[in-house]
Amino acid sequence: MYDIAAFGRMIADQGRMGAYSRALQRSIAHGSTVLDIGAGTGILSLLACQYGARKVYAVEPSSAIAIAEEAARANGFADRMECIQALSTDIRLPQKADVIISDLRGVLPLFQQHLPSIVDARSRLLQPGGNLIPKRDVLWAAVVETPRSYDQLMKPWERERFDLNMAAASQIVKNVWKEGRVTPDQLLTKPYRWATIDYLTVESPDVSGEMTFQVERPGTGHGFVLWFDAVLEEGIGFSNAPGQPELIYSSGFFPWSSPVTLDPADAVSVDLRADLVGSDYVWSWETRVHGKDPGQLKAHFRQSTFFGAPLSPTQLRKRGGRYQPALREDGE
Repeated sequence: MYDIAAFGRMIADQGRMGAYSRALQRSIAHGSTVLDIGAGTGILSLLACQYGARKVYAVEPSSAIAIAEEAARANGFADRMECIQALSTDIRLPQKADVIISDLRGVLPLFQQHLPSIVDARSRLLQPGGNLIPKRDVLWAAVVETPRSYDQLMKPWERERFDLNMAAASQIVKNVWKEGRVTPDQLLTKPYRWATIDYLTVESPDVSGEMTFQVERPGTGHGFVLWFDAVLEEGIGFSNAPGQPELIYSSGFFPWSSPVTLDPADAVSVDLRADLVGSDYVWSWETRVHGKDPGQLKAHFRQSTFFGAPLSPTQLRKRGGRYQPALREDGE
């Protein structure tokens, strides 16, 4: 859940806000009904009113909706902008929307209940032939040389400072991905399009695909980086790709279990999948690095965020089929 300062940083992101503003201007006709999912403090709902929408429903589960409501009154839109504190999946509207606008992404579009929320809103709350903003997100990946990002994950658990064995933690951090920015000169391969999320047609929240990269220059591979190009309307969008202007969205760095020395003749295959389990995603990535000689396998890693969090004996007991909860002395 975002705090007010985080909503402010999203508004201050000129690349993001400029694109959303242009997409709204193109999509809204006089008299349109607009649904804003995850409205936050209401900036997109306010712009929809400013651009001529007849009715705007601003839907936000957090208390940030109180800011949106005050802003609607302050800008003279209280008669056209209705603020609803709820999840979009829990609401009913008296009329279907001509336009649904949202930005429910995290660092990447595959974030918590983003896709289920869009699928639900599209099927229940959008007029036939209505418009969705964004239209689609295209996810790209490339093998990367980023010793700084890798060391930030791995170095704290090495012996070199206190000569203590912290291998238990290092096995966990090898199975997590982290937010991180890289530059184009850190890429060791050309980008590969992993997946396209078409919000007009997507049904499943799960995404998977295999990628094959050809190493283009010698270097040390530390993993791969994942980013997305957002298409809000045709010809209107933004990207957090390496080398693009910095946005509030970073990219995702997926480390390998150990660095690999790569040569231009090497081929790298990555089977990447993201599965929504409960309220969040489990990411899994299996990597094979093939050398120039036939049959030469330089590295093979299997990693998953499923193994990226510690489980204490107490937690494991609670998950067991024979676990019986008991009241504490205070009655809880």
